[in-house]
Amino acid sequence: MLSRAEIERRLVALDDLARPCRLCPRTCRVDRRGEERGFCGVGEDVVVSSFGPHFGEERELVGRGGSGTIFLAGCSLGCLFCQNHEISHGRQGTATSPERLALLMLHLQELGCHNVNLVTPTHSVPGLVRALALAWEQGLTLPVVYNCGGYESVAVLRLLEGIVDIYMPDAKWGCAEPARRYAAAPAYPRVVQAALREMHRQVGVLVTNAAGIACRGLLVRHLVLPGGLEDTREVLRFCAGELSVDTYVNIMDQYRPCYKAWGLPPLDRRPTRAELARARELARSFGLHRGFFG
Repeated sequence: MLSRAEIERRLVALDDLARPCRLCPRTCRVDRRGEERGFCGVGEDVVVSSFGPHFGEERELVGRGGSGTIFLAGCSLGCLFCQNHEISHGRQGTATSPERLALLMLHLQELGCHNVNLVTPTHSVPGLVRALALAWEQGLTLPVVYNCGGYESVAVLRLLEGIVDIYMPDAKWGCAEPARRYAAAPAYPRVVQAALREMHRQVGVLVTNAAGIACRGLLVRHLVLPGGLEDTREVLRFCAGELSVDTYVNIMDQYRPCYKAWGLPPLDRRPTRAELARARELARSFGLHRGFFG
């Protein structure tokens, strides 16, 4: 556990990155304390869309008590096929103080959740760290999950060392063109690789306790997109070759056309069974063996 003095030092550094805002790789440099808004569309306050035990996450997070998710409005990536677009693009939610957030976290612990799962936290890191500091002082002991889109600033991630226990990034694209087309983020492959290296350096591969519940480490999600096997190949190659073959990679098969995907072929269809099977074959061919089946 970090000392209060160290947490305060980190908060000063995070506030500096937030004013003007450089919390994500888009570096909008706007002053979110006033009326200015950057790409994420959210001001300085943390905006909570919903919270509660979630049983649809990976089994290592869910266990019997569920993952204690806190869904945050806004997003620094903004994929055009987002399945939570009402939250990410529509920014539905309630501005929430650090004091209130701390109480939410403690409530999730009281409900028997196995972790505090911060969903889309990138643009709200200073407020979340303030809330965590207050919650720790009041008895929070659950692991903290940083559930993000992978489009992260390494400078911010370094300030989260010792605060985040489990990193759970998406790693969607290994090629620049689809990242540019679907999220206006052509640098995504380079950015996500740097972020994964830093996350892995901090927490290593996923570690579970005797009950099979995750307590520390890196859990990578890769959503298989229709027509996107070249991206799948590059993501899996990187995870196996530059992180570890023991990296937990959840090869996700639940893509369906949402939001603006209907006008963006091939994203206007679901991946085929052959594409999903090939994604798993690629994982095995690189030596990966955790987090996927079939």
